[in-house]
Amino acid sequence: MKLQNNSYLQQVSDQESEILLGLAQQSLVFDGNLVELGCYRGDTSLLLAKMLVREKSAKKLWIYDSFEGLPEKTTFDNSVAGEAFQAGELYVSKREVVERFKRAGLPLPVIRKGFFENLADSDLPEKICFAFLDGDLYESIKTSLRLVESRMSDGGVIIIHDYNNPELPGSTRAVDEWLLAHKNKRLTVRETLAIIH
Repeated sequence: MKLQNNSYLQQVSDQESEILLGLAQQSLVFDGNLVELGCYRGDTSLLLAKMLVREKSAKKLWIYDSFEGLPEKTTFDNSVAGEAFQAGELYVSKREVVERFKRAGLPLPVIRKGFFENLADSDLPEKICFAFLDGDLYESIKTSLRLVESRMSDGGVIIIHDYNNPELPGSTRAVDEWLLAHKNKRLTVRETLAIIH
């Protein structure tokens, strides 16, 4: 979905959404809840919530965002996108996301507001069966992986958006560094999704 004619605001594609939903549905057999770190307007959050309703699942969806836009970029985030993805861009209010859930008639997820590095352990569910990390930038993805890694259930899946996206190289770097320290994990890449089992 393109927003306002700015190609760098391209969000999760239909094909990527289909992949996400399929893997999320498969993860329902494992212990834990579903989390999305970097929900933005809640597009994928709504899709995940609809899937949980359709599957009559008792699992909860937990979503996270700064609701203040992007944090500062690091040198690892410098890219062909140039001045795009500056601090404060991609701002959306928590209220807007809540209203979208209400309009859709879906149960509200657990919503946590804050930059990822400020989240406490108690801000995440004890067990996670499915994690979608869409923080765009190096530090956000690195922190997201640290937050979820010890809480993933056996068989659970972690998906990171913008892997191999030349406009957001920090995402790829954070994933590659994490994988070097977790050699028992398996990576599959589909579209710009890094899927870790």
